[in-house]
Amino acid sequence: MDESKPLKVRLAFSVILVGISLLFAAVVTDHWAVLSPSVEENTTTCEAAHFGLWRLCTKRIFMQQQGSKEKSCGPISLPGDHNCSYFKHFTPGETSEIFEVTTQKEYSISAAAIAIFSVGFAIIGTICVLLSFRKKRDYLLKPASMFYTFAGLCIIISVEVMRQSVKRMIDSKETAWIKYSYSWSFACACASFVLLFVCGIALLLIALPRFPQNPWETCMDAEPEH
Repeated sequence: MDESKPLKVRLAFSVILVGISLLFAAVVTDHWAVLSPSVEENTTTCEAAHFGLWRLCTKRIFMQQQGSKEKSCGPISLPGDHNCSYFKHFTPGETSEIFEVTTQKEYSISAAAIAIFSVGFAIIGTICVLLSFRKKRDYLLKPASMFYTFAGLCIIISVEVMRQSVKRMIDSKETAWIKYSYSWSFACACASFVLLFVCGIALLLIALPRFPQNPWETCMDAEPEH
């Protein structure tokens, strides 16, 4: 028996917990993308926006003068009137006309649903790992590793759906947004994919039985007959 196996499992699980924390941070926050509108010459304020899986936040801020003629809206970290509303398709009582016009409802629902699957897989995997610690049931590490791998795949699919949504929103002629950038929630989602997917595979390799190094090792380690 590999005496270092419990240490390897705990090390992989510690990294996985970091990935799960990043996953939760990405899912519950609304800084996936920052949107900047077209700027008119005779205006001193503009309305930038940032959004996540569940809601859209707009902020009216003062424009910054970059050159003799060029102006930009933002950055969004500047002080201003801040207003957030959940997407209309999640809460029918809320209003989020900007998002309804400028992107597809199906993209938002798909990204949120896939992210929920990712969270569910991560929770089930964690339960399996904790049960393997308490009951000494190492066979639970194999399904746990697969659940973590599935969680990583789901969140990266959600990232791609959100990325396509932002691109279609910017390319749409009906939108006021002309520039976009991805923010820290988006980075958390990408980082959680890397940690969950890589450590899920590593946990699976750790959970697999060790192959004998010599042809007679299996026979020598067998229990004597009574």
